[in-house]
Amino acid sequence: MPRTLATLLPLSVFFASALAAAALEPPIVTVLPRSFAGWTLVPAKDAPAAPSPADGAVLQEYGLAQRQAAIYGKGNSTVIVRGWEFKDATGAFGAFTFFRQTGMRTESIGHDGASMGGHYLFWSGTTVVDATFAQPSTDEQSAEKSAVTALAAQLPQAGGAAGIPPSLPHYLPTPQLDPSSVKYAIGPAAYARMGGQLPPTAIDFNQDTEAITAQYGPQGAQATLTLLLYPTPQIAAAHLKSIDALVKSSGLSTKRSGPLVAIVSGASSATKAQQLLAEVHFNDYVTINHPEGYVPEGAKLYRLLRGITVLVVVLMSAALLLGLFLGGGRALFRMVRGKPVSSVAEEEFISLHLGR
Repeated sequence: MPRTLATLLPLSVFFASALAAAALEPPIVTVLPRSFAGWTLVPAKDAPAAPSPADGAVLQEYGLAQRQAAIYGKGNSTVIVRGWEFKDATGAFGAFTFFRQTGMRTESIGHDGASMGGHYLFWSGTTVVDATFAQPSTDEQSAEKSAVTALAAQLPQAGGAAGIPPSLPHYLPTPQLDPSSVKYAIGPAAYARMGGQLPPTAIDFNQDTEAITAQYGPQGAQATLTLLLYPTPQIAAAHLKSIDALVKSSGLSTKRSGPLVAIVSGASSATKAQQLLAEVHFNDYVTINHPEGYVPEGAKLYRLLRGITVLVVVLMSAALLLGLFLGGGRALFRMVRGKPVSSVAEEEFISLHLGR
């Protein structure tokens, strides 16, 4: 027994030392890289705070898969980086608009980016990243942006349908648009948090509805444009009737273009509201649900008839080639045997000679 204890004691000390050393190592990061542009991961004693219940509900609507917070160091400087990974690019874009603060300057980082002082926010692939430099410097602002751009380049990119961003933002008119005010939602929690003008029940997110809001015009006299994208024009028309019944006494202006419903609120006049609505047009060949674009019924019929025509031409061509191959092969075989190419002139029959 003493010999057994003497054997186990060194092993216990070894494992205890290994665990202590592992506790000092940086945590395994699943969303963020271990280093970028000279910034390296440093051990963090405090675990990242969990999102508030309200934020958690919003992030779940966007399809949050995992999140990570880390501290990076470079010399005496540090930067706190938080990352959220979502199931697809639609959720990443929605979360980006949710976290983006009004007044942030648009930046060319990743797919979309924004900044304010030493605070940077961007999304790339299916990941949203928030980076806050502890000691922002105006002189080093370009260096900070370069570092964040390098971080965006190291994030993985999603392929297939998961990597396709939503098309609804492209329907927002660009004149007098405040990019920092754009908010995108695919559920009632996010829509309510972004200050939606309508009750979520009137929008009916159970129909896979998408909603986006944006501010237009000068500060202090901005109008709010809300775009709702439904799966089909018929569903959009039915919901527009319900929306019109709710807003007819509130001074809101509405318009439908295909499966797209547009609502203007807060305009200085009815004329301004109609001018903004006139800028909203739905392109039948663009949709969020299909990478190849929304295909109307007329285009589907045309594609079907074109496919049938191509199939008939291919079959006729194959039959002609097969006939030429078989007929030409038979004729060549007869020529090799010294016979005429055609057997029409030959009188090959059996005679019994019964008259002899």
